[in-house]
Amino acid sequence: MKLTSTESLNHRSRHLDSLPIVDALRLINEEDAQVAAAVKDGLPQIAKLAAAFVATITGNGRVFLVGAGTSGRIGAMEAAECPPTFGVSPETVQAIVAGGREAAFMAAESSEDDDGQGAFDVREAGVGPVDLVIGLTASGSTPYVLGALTRARELGAKTGIVVCNPDRLRIKVDIVVRTIVGPEVLLGSTRMKAGTAQKMVLNMLTTTAMAKLGRVYGNLMVDLRPTNAKLKNRAKVMVCLATGSRPEAAEAALVKADWSPKRAILSLLTGLSVEAARQLLDQSEGNMQRAIDMARGT
Repeated sequence: MKLTSTESLNHRSRHLDSLPIVDALRLINEEDAQVAAAVKDGLPQIAKLAAAFVATITGNGRVFLVGAGTSGRIGAMEAAECPPTFGVSPETVQAIVAGGREAAFMAAESSEDDDGQGAFDVREAGVGPVDLVIGLTASGSTPYVLGALTRARELGAKTGIVVCNPDRLRIKVDIVVRTIVGPEVLLGSTRMKAGTAQKMVLNMLTTTAMAKLGRVYGNLMVDLRPTNAKLKNRAKVMVCLATGSRPEAAEAALVKADWSPKRAILSLLTGLSVEAARQLLDQSEGNMQRAIDMARGT
């Protein structure tokens, strides 16, 4: 029986159960160190997927992250992080997980084999020509994910896939990202290197895309939603860094701006009122640098 690379035996860890704890940890760490290099090899295709992400959101489309098992849970985590980090609507980046929302918290691995359900779930989500659907599957052969991507293409959506094996895909996908991480320390446990690679790729995609969409100013996440004390303090730090203001002035500006770092920063940098800053940001489609240029007449 032919095994995919992530499902094959890792000969370096074949005595994992008898290793001293520190040696087992060292082995896992050494294997994990290979993941970044595997992701680096996929950068050209990751760049294409990031560009498609930007084009989708710019065109009022949505991005769907589709996965089963560990891959589905990683997609759900990334989608959940986008609203608080970048201030986007929960509809902008969505997760479709085999087995439904409950599978994000409790394993429902049997649902991975149902390609028809994948197709049904994509259709039920209202996927259409303006959307981007990204499949997450370590093996590249998960029926649920392949069924979802096939239906997404039929519905006119752009499609991408993040896989960790070199084998040829059985379906047509617009953009294929391969991160060849090799066999896991624990045979078949793709929550390890493969899952780490998928998480890295998604972090890169969302962060780069949101930066290009104006949801980032420099390297500051100015669309952060400060909903607790920690995040309010983070917002104050960002306003200070962006404007050179003292903490007291930064907090005062944030209070006036209903704790919107973006509006507070624009107001302090340009001297505009908070309301004028809000209007200018609306005109610039939320792009901070563009709003600053407009305020300064450049």
